[in-house]
Amino acid sequence: MRNTLRTKAIKICEEKITKKGDTVGLSFYAFFANKNDDPELLMEAAEWWIKTHRLDHFEKAAKIRDMIRAGL
Repeated sequence: MRNTLRTKAIKICEEKITKKGDTVGLSFYAFFANKNDDPELLMEAAEWWIKTHRLDHFEKAAKIRDMIRAGL
């Protein structure tokens, strides 16, 4: 996962956790606007989420943040 996506994903996870608490869930779509303006980046996130880590559609934001910070 490229650094710009890592940074953005961590920021969004932290924002969600701050607003809704440690148990809030999200999908990789949360890292993008409601339009497909960067399909390559969207596919990169989807591959990391689905193919590489075999995560469920919704996961805890804290889990995703910690995985990204760990370099997974």
